[in-house]
Amino acid sequence: MSCTMQLDLVDVFGAGPLSGNPLAVVRGGDALDAGQMLALTRWLGFSETTFLLPPTDHRADYALRIFYPAGELPFAGHPTLGSAAAWLATGATPATPGLVVQECGAGLIDVRLSDDAMAFRAPPLRRSGPLDDADLAEAIRVAGVDRRDVIAGVHGDNGPGWRLLHLASAEAVLAAVPVSGAPVPTDIGLVGAWPHGHDRQFEVRAFFADANGRIAEDPVTGSLNAAVAQYLVAAGRAAAPGYAAGQGQCIGADGRIGVTIDPDGAIWIGGRTRIIARGAALVL
Repeated sequence: MSCTMQLDLVDVFGAGPLSGNPLAVVRGGDALDAGQMLALTRWLGFSETTFLLPPTDHRADYALRIFYPAGELPFAGHPTLGSAAAWLATGATPATPGLVVQECGAGLIDVRLSDDAMAFRAPPLRRSGPLDDADLAEAIRVAGVDRRDVIAGVHGDNGPGWRLLHLASAEAVLAAVPVSGAPVPTDIGLVGAWPHGHDRQFEVRAFFADANGRIAEDPVTGSLNAAVAQYLVAAGRAAAPGYAAGQGQCIGADGRIGVTIDPDGAIWIGGRTRIIARGAALVL
């Protein structure tokens, strides 16, 4: 089968040009099946590739399928913001001014628009609460952190099944040296606070196992930052109006994530999106 589609490349969460997490967005791939979507995702080599589709829910502006090299995800953060930017760049307008509604495996996700950034509303966690002893030990081993630096270990499953380690400092986060391989799926996040007066309040890192079980580090991760924010609020370590986080320093990225906490408790994960290339012909 020959199928001609459009491919967009988007840089998400970057503090400057080409400093965030790259995303491939495919438009016109309605005829592709899941196997073809996964094969293209693996070939492109980004942490995620998304496929913009017509919505099936009348409340949504579009539907989205999200793939990473090991399979399909019900939700992911930087793909949500990058895909919303790509959809808007086609000239489409949301049904509700200032608010894009995305349909995906996790349900309907709101994306709030502003002049210089956009933000998605953190979806409810599918699993939360403390890690058991075995999960905690495995997360510490895979992430390569010192057990003495671990303040808490919790589940933060919002699509990816994040196991989150809260460390004693941002320096401890940056010092982590993960192992080279782990079972698929493995999704481990780290968070630690910077001292008062820093230009951001927290540092975050994300490790995941690729399709071959190799541990990779994600440049900037919206889903993890959403889970981190929900944990920090619940633990009394973050409150309205929010905070700024950084991610990606250890692999040459410079991610900036803005977390907004509304008075009603809603948490929004935001950052800049930049369309790097738009409308490239893609033929399969």
